[in-house]
Amino acid sequence: MTLTGKVAIVTGSTSGIGLAIARALSGAGAKVVLNGFGDDAEIEALKKELGALHDGADMSDPAAIEQMMRRCADELGGPDILVNNAGIQHVSPVDEFPPEKWDAILAINLSAVFHTTRHALPAMKAKGWGRIINTASAHSLVASPNKSAYVSAKHGVAGFTKTVALEAAKDGVTANCISPGYVWTPLVEKQIPDTMATRGLTRDQVMNDVLLAAQPTKRFVTPQEVASLALYLCSDGAASITGANLSMDGGWTAA
Repeated sequence: MTLTGKVAIVTGSTSGIGLAIARALSGAGAKVVLNGFGDDAEIEALKKELGALHDGADMSDPAAIEQMMRRCADELGGPDILVNNAGIQHVSPVDEFPPEKWDAILAINLSAVFHTTRHALPAMKAKGWGRIINTASAHSLVASPNKSAYVSAKHGVAGFTKTVALEAAKDGVTANCISPGYVWTPLVEKQIPDTMATRGLTRDQVMNDVLLAAQPTKRFVTPQEVASLALYLCSDGAASITGANLSMDGGWTAA
């Protein structure tokens, strides 16, 4: 499969799932716009590795998102592929959940998906081809304690994706979710201490009895597995897959 001539924006792509997807798309020939925070030297190395642009837009800021989308259009052309992957997490009971954390999670995990999509769709429709891929989560289908904001945002992403799929169905544009279970990424690793404190568990107990408890395979999903599915969704063979929420969770939501 070749994506030569295609332009892809991948949010939250300086590490983890987003970086794996960016590498897969670049490897297939797409021109990639990276987005995310990180060490300047590491980002420069990624730009050179992938021949990519980098835009550090804060995904909680609609104006910064609009500027990133305009920069992509001006420097590379309107995006053919949009991967909404940026996300943050906070673990806390509802009655102790900091309101500012709720607002930040909803802004980055959900509202940013709306803002990137609304800017990307006109060019996709004009070309008669587009792929919108949203990183959701098993938490777009089921809930877990102490993750009210994240679960709410991911359920919202799933619903939003279905709506976009229906609206763009005759325009050659598909919109789908990938819903992984626990993937070993910095986002997952960072929530371990909070879960240890909230539940009074050791690190090993959090890993085995909380994170992997629901995954029958008893292993973490890899970023490369998610990237492989994202790459397939960009192929012509996936042209009739739209509005789908594709689970990649080791059997978590099969129960």
